[in-house]
Amino acid sequence: MLRLHTVVETKKPHPCGGKRWEIVRTGADYKIRCLTCGRVIMLTPDELLHRVRRIAEDA
Repeated sequence: MLRLHTVVETKKPHPCGGKRWEIVRTGADYKIRCLTCGRVIMLTPDELLHRVRRIAEDA
């Protein structure tokens, strides 16, 4: 399961070029922050699991 402060790598890159994201909030929705540009987005658990390629660093 994905926990707070876990760094994940997505399948597709963000427009800034970054693929690594840190989970900054969990619950009914996940809030993730791009480690390249700092942009924050919110995703449902299903959307996040669909987009994640691998867990880069575990919290």
